[in-house]
Amino acid sequence: MENRNLLAIAKEFGSPVYVYDSSKIISQYDRLSNAFKKVKRVKFNYAVKALSNPAILKLMNSLGAGLDTVSIQEVELGLLAGIPPENIIFTPNGVSLEEIEKVSAMGVQINIDNLSILEQFGTKHPKVPVCIRINPHVLAGGNSKISVGHIDSKFGISIHQIPHILRIVENTNMNINGIHMHTGSDILDIEVFLYASEILFETAKNFKDLDFIDFGSGFKVPYKEGDIETNIEEFGEKLTKRFNTFCKEYGKELTLGFEPGKFLVSEAGYFLAKVNVVKQTTSTVFAGIDSGFNHLIRPMFYGSHHEIVNVSNPEGRERFYSVVGYICETDTFATNRRIAEITEGDIIAFKNAGAYCFSMASNYNSRFRPAEVLWHNGKAHLIRKREIFEDLTKNLVAIDIFSKVTDTVS
Repeated sequence: MENRNLLAIAKEFGSPVYVYDSSKIISQYDRLSNAFKKVKRVKFNYAVKALSNPAILKLMNSLGAGLDTVSIQEVELGLLAGIPPENIIFTPNGVSLEEIEKVSAMGVQINIDNLSILEQFGTKHPKVPVCIRINPHVLAGGNSKISVGHIDSKFGISIHQIPHILRIVENTNMNINGIHMHTGSDILDIEVFLYASEILFETAKNFKDLDFIDFGSGFKVPYKEGDIETNIEEFGEKLTKRFNTFCKEYGKELTLGFEPGKFLVSEAGYFLAKVNVVKQTTSTVFAGIDSGFNHLIRPMFYGSHHEIVNVSNPEGRERFYSVVGYICETDTFATNRRIAEITEGDIIAFKNAGAYCFSMASNYNSRFRPAEVLWHNGKAHLIRKREIFEDLTKNLVAIDIFSKVTDTVS
């Protein structure tokens, strides 16, 4: 997308606004597909939690992707978007047996990550196909806040508990059709991921009638110019060779599964905001925008870096700014960042705003959540309206208790 496109969208739909470039999503999907083109059966299940707008889910479906979901609501969004239930996998954490049973009844693939629920579900529903999520105890991500494969993680069943898993499966005679792992996000070291994969292969040998092995995802994307990223082509070549060898040893052609989220949508997203005020203190120049961590929490929550460009003045002389929001908290997006000279009323764009940005937005300070726009085939399509005041109040229950108190006092 070009600056003029972004400015036109901000003018038409207002700010703040999220914009997603479909061509980037498509190119990322094609890149991933090409990396594993030598695998006979491969399935990419898009991680809905990254960006859950049904328009995005429909786009993923058109590309041939399934969905990876973590809540019954995400499953329902997928079904609403027209995704067949057999193309959805449910990988929750800490949910009740009742929720898992409800999703299972929809015809969705179940993925269970704890021994208690595994035994209960297997006892009640031994014929329902179940995938098991394993924790390989491998720290593959670069940020401890987004790594989920370490020994103290709440996710997955420990590899040291394989004998217990096998005992449950034997006692319940349940149907295990998949093995799964997810080590975390921002994976750079391919060899570490391949090491974790060997643990999954060894685990898979304990189950004689699998249909698929799911390796999760967590591939790193670049966040700034010159940033490092997962070499998906090299990874694809190495894992393909090892996976095809394993299938021969296993005696069955299995499906190779992944759950890309950030990899597919992060770089496709832009978050546009208007500069309300330029404020100079004794030591800092602040650019205050018409948004806050209620709309984009990742910089404050994870310390994430988002490139910021002044699309109203891209060729301007660079100055140092601290970009902050309008929330009545410390909500700093960037500190002393070099940005083309900013004046009040300018539109600035945060890059890499496609993943875990709108999906983590809130109404804190009673602010409205922004609109979402899909840029597709050279046109801007509104895929979510900006909230209005009625959206904040529509679920309130009017209980006139105070007037009764007043009447009693009178």
